[in-house]
Amino acid sequence: MTYHYTDCGLDNVYLENGYTRHETPYGEGMAFDDIDGLHRAIGTALVNSPRPLSGAELRFLRLEMGLSQRELGAALGMEEQAVRRWEKARSSPFPGPADRLVRILYREFVDEHGPVRDLVDRLSAWNHETGAVIITLREDPASGWSLAA
Repeated sequence: MTYHYTDCGLDNVYLENGYTRHETPYGEGMAFDDIDGLHRAIGTALVNSPRPLSGAELRFLRLEMGLSQRELGAALGMEEQAVRRWEKARSSPFPGPADRLVRILYREFVDEHGPVRDLVDRLSAWNHETGAVIITLREDPASGWSLAA
């Protein structure tokens, strides 16, 4: 008998095993053998799915990565309100480029903070000022061009 696992915030997750039913003073309770592994498996299934992620799935992945809506928005170059709207529309897909980047971020999160996550964290922390960037370069005959000190 499968168990409809809705505690993760998703409506489409069912478990064949890895859980135990028990009685509590408040009614039937559930215990899960490896909740972290279960959530990692759910996240991996979501990012490997060929269909667009829904708002509920975005929220699941964001929470698994330990990001606030503001932090995820900054990583995507979006306002916090955009992430909030996407998550609120639980069953609707959100924009393609953001969908792809969230999948990459989650894969990096599962694989222990790789170079993509580091780059996105750096980009989201930058103060996005307007105006031209002044780049001063110096040529060294032995090593070539580099940023001047």
